[in-house]
Amino acid sequence: MASKESKAAGTREVAPVRPAPRKRLTLDDMTHLGTGKRTRLHRLLYKYGPANGTLLVLPYDQGLEHGPRDFMPQPLAADPEYVIRLAKEGRFSAFACEIGIAEKYMREFAGEVPLILKLNGKSEIPGVAPFSPMNGTVADAVRLGADAVGYTIYVGSPAQSEDFLQFSRVREEAEQAGLPVIVWSYPRGEYVDAKGGQHAFWAVDYAARIALELGADLVKLHMPRYEADNSSLYPKPYDNADEVPTDPAGMLEHVVRSAGKTMVIVSGGLKDTEEQVLEYARMAFQAGVTGLIFGRNVWQRPYDEALAITERFQLVAKEFGR
Repeated sequence: MASKESKAAGTREVAPVRPAPRKRLTLDDMTHLGTGKRTRLHRLLYKYGPANGTLLVLPYDQGLEHGPRDFMPQPLAADPEYVIRLAKEGRFSAFACEIGIAEKYMREFAGEVPLILKLNGKSEIPGVAPFSPMNGTVADAVRLGADAVGYTIYVGSPAQSEDFLQFSRVREEAEQAGLPVIVWSYPRGEYVDAKGGQHAFWAVDYAARIALELGADLVKLHMPRYEADNSSLYPKPYDNADEVPTDPAGMLEHVVRSAGKTMVIVSGGLKDTEEQVLEYARMAFQAGVTGLIFGRNVWQRPYDEALAITERFQLVAKEFGR
């Protein structure tokens, strides 16, 4: 980012000014939370996982969202019990899944692996505007002993209005039940594609802010990207590299600030090399995120390798505890 100052003699370059990185949120910052939400978040942040105010979440909703193809690199991962056991032995903060998995497989691990129940989801088969219908309820989450609920919002989709309305009912019910709400905030749809795509910095930044504005307690986001070849498609001022950060750490710091008092957790996406994933994790914590939500980068590996990389995630997270 660069800034300029006009003088009578012309324009001279001055040092770029960037706000200080936002410190990672803690429960002490979340003074608005009721007792139920605070109790459950304290359990997730300080009783399980790294237990130092950071989060490591193992998601397992890919079978619905992507189909069985995601299990082909590691066929054993098609068995939910195998992955839940990995969450337990890997000491994850929580396991996130849809209602069918929770009802059929979580009983054996009750009290040992905290549950985040995803309340909506869809398949990738229909070629229509992205929208995830409700597959579970807040009442289901309470019945199953969940410590939080998850909801996917497709930011910018033509179905966004319906999405917002559906989420408002979830948020209200979760507030009454004292359950924290995690929004999977994903830019999607033709309008987003026309402006540089779902991973563009502007889109992820907007998705973070929307989660805050709509009342999410935590937000799951993808890592923002800046692609110079597509920057002319970005809305202002994101199209100007002199006005916004374009490095991954700088963009993510900005996203964390945009999320305000909504804790940010970042996803890992497609499986990558171990060292690349660990570098990504450390950079994310340095930028101020609260946690990581890595699925395929864990359970697509052989079990021993999955536990080994999880232990390394734990060590990285412990560097940033508060």
